[in-house]
Amino acid sequence: MKTAVTLATRTADVERRWYVVDATGQTLGRLASRIAHVLRGKHKPHYAPNIDTGDYVIVVNSANIVVTGRKREQKTYYRHSGYPGGLSAVQLGDQMERKPNRVIEHAVRGMLPHNRLGRAMLKKLKVYAGPDHPHEAQQPEPFHDNTIGANNDEQ
Repeated sequence: MKTAVTLATRTADVERRWYVVDATGQTLGRLASRIAHVLRGKHKPHYAPNIDTGDYVIVVNSANIVVTGRKREQKTYYRHSGYPGGLSAVQLGDQMERKPNRVIEHAVRGMLPHNRLGRAMLKKLKVYAGPDHPHEAQQPEPFHDNTIGANNDEQ
């Protein structure tokens, strides 16, 4: 009598790849959800929610990201120093001028698990404001929607 064998994914069996994403003209939330999908490894057949099976993602041209509506004036990022009166707020437009990398990092961080596994996944995200990045030695592949198994019915 044959019995079914369940294969459990192990960290040593995970094969990591590098992808490069050009953020020029892409909507912030849609791009962040695709990036989070790849960082978690949900595009792979051996995905396991308790193991970091994701790939590395390099985002270039983060300064050219697009947001819809009036989010540049209305969306606010808050942080607190821990001291009384230590709340500081920054508008999305100001953050895009000063540090556009943080906008994408913040959006992706919110879509990952809020535990040590999510922090490990976030370390595989590399964001750069310009078109250059120092990761050519890893031979990153261009990032396309079919990379993550998106539904391409429009084409």
